[in-house]
Amino acid sequence: MEYLEVLAALTTEERISIGVIEKFLQELPEKAWHLGTRVLLSVIVFMVGVQLIKVIRKIVKKSLVRGHADKGVIQFIDSFLKAALYAVLIITIASGFGLDAASILALLGSAGVAIGLAIQGSLSNFVGGVLILLIKPFKVGDYIKEDTNGNEGSVKEIELFYTKLITPDNKIIVLPNGTLANSSLTNVTACDKRRMDITVRIPYTADIKLAKEVLEQVLKNEEAVLKDQEHFAYANELGDAFVSIGVRCWFTMEDFWQGKWRVTENIKYALDEAGVSIFAPQMEITLKEKCE
Repeated sequence: MEYLEVLAALTTEERISIGVIEKFLQELPEKAWHLGTRVLLSVIVFMVGVQLIKVIRKIVKKSLVRGHADKGVIQFIDSFLKAALYAVLIITIASGFGLDAASILALLGSAGVAIGLAIQGSLSNFVGGVLILLIKPFKVGDYIKEDTNGNEGSVKEIELFYTKLITPDNKIIVLPNGTLANSSLTNVTACDKRRMDITVRIPYTADIKLAKEVLEQVLKNEEAVLKDQEHFAYANELGDAFVSIGVRCWFTMEDFWQGKWRVTENIKYALDEAGVSIFAPQMEITLKEKCE
């Protein structure tokens, strides 16, 4: 009776509000159940989708490997496929909560200009990655020097937006694809062989002819020197107090550094054995006595 009396004393608007609240409380368990079910299904869909994406990526990778695709192309396509499949998965899960996929795509399309301005750097890197794969200024495994900032290293990965280099001392350098595509760079290992040039300075009192013969013999004794390519010693410069002797030869790219280090070391030993000294700058100091 008290409840009915209180209800009779309320206005129409207040009665409607109470009715809405009662209806909400009555429907709350059912709505919570449906929401919990959707969340659980979304979690299951996400977990299954992640595994499915891994399987699809693995199948595509194997197909590209069988087709002898370049390693950089495989890495780039894998990165793109991963991003696209995860986007589809997220839209699918959002649709399960009542969001229309067409509405989402329309919203993204209408906001295309704003999104484009916001991610123009990423778009530039994406286009740069495509250009790198098409033009192929370098590939995975090449040693490159980026001329703008002086970064250098072996190309480890060419991804969707970035290229990773590994330095000789085992550091990772991450460079935007847009920067690499729009700046000059040097591909050190693009060719199968590389020329070595070393300069040796000897004093004017030394026998130039003998020095050249000794240096050329060092090149002949080095197995890694390509004998079918030019390899010789030559008078390079007449300095103020020395004669500069140049040494030139060719190595395969794999043997270059080890070969250069051996040749440099053996040049010193061979010149010492032949009695040809290497020029070393000398400084003369004159002491003057102070007059009293």
